[in-house]
Amino acid sequence: MKAKISEIFKSIQGEGLYQGREQVFVRFFGCNLNCRFCDTRFEFFKEATLEDLVVEINSFGSGHSVSLTGGEPLLQVGFLGDLIKELKKQGQTTYLEANGTLPDKLSQVIDNIDIVAMDFKLPSSTGDRRFWSEHRKFLEIARSKKVFVKVVIGKNTQISDLEKAIEIVGETDREVPFILQPENPFEDELEDKLDNFKKICQKGLADVRVIPQLHKIIGVR
Repeated sequence: MKAKISEIFKSIQGEGLYQGREQVFVRFFGCNLNCRFCDTRFEFFKEATLEDLVVEINSFGSGHSVSLTGGEPLLQVGFLGDLIKELKKQGQTTYLEANGTLPDKLSQVIDNIDIVAMDFKLPSSTGDRRFWSEHRKFLEIARSKKVFVKVVIGKNTQISDLEKAIEIVGETDREVPFILQPENPFEDELEDKLDNFKKICQKGLADVRVIPQLHKIIGVR
């Protein structure tokens, strides 16, 4: 079995709760969504066997964890499951970055995942359809591990969408960290909106934070 891999590199995590932690990033090719704010371009990939990929990951040395990202890594769930098992055998911390729309695939690999960074796709932000039921099921599975939810806030983000996300997360586990991430490069323009949104979120959730994309601010990969 081979996987389609866009790139592998070592850098710091730029988003969410683990911002600033050194990670090896394995970016899987392809995605099932087309978010208008997406900054990942899928122009090429290489096919990698499990053995070759593990060797390349190990060549970067130790870090906080291995970030399995994309695109959407769960689209290649068979290979992903094998890779995660091998990384766990080696004592690696596994960090899954996923768009939260494929709960059935998450259930196949969750046992060996340590941390789940779940994107919550608000339709007014993404320009895509609603994924409320998929997000609810995904979070119900992910909450068995360390998990946080990340919501991109842009100029078009509507309060009604945010309130639905708060409802779903609050009913599942109100203690799950809920990250409001301003769309880059509009952080300054969104300051007032983010402040208002944070206050709304805090009415129903226990841990709400505004965290911009650090890697873009300081100019690293």
